[in-house]
Amino acid sequence: MNRILLLSLVLFLILFIVSCAPGPNGFKGTANTAGVTAGFLLGVWHGLISPITFIVSLFNKNVNVYEVHNNGSWYNFGFVLGAGLFLSGGILGHKKK
Repeated sequence: MNRILLLSLVLFLILFIVSCAPGPNGFKGTANTAGVTAGFLLGVWHGLISPITFIVSLFNKNVNVYEVHNNGSWYNFGFVLGAGLFLSGGILGHKKK
């Protein structure tokens, strides 16, 4: 019973994280169809989920790692910060002994 619960939780978390992937390509620096551009906080989030988004983008041509409807430098900074936290060990890192 515990294995089924754990597997269900893991699948739910994977689906939850993947559902937040950036949208399709457009033009950088312009608003999307709703008139919204991605800012710093969305950049951080997209950076954090970039490894999962990358894997999904290999199988789905409508998913991109980077949101092109962004406000420029602040989105870029947030994206690099988020990716650095995840990929460089901020979240998954460990102490050197």
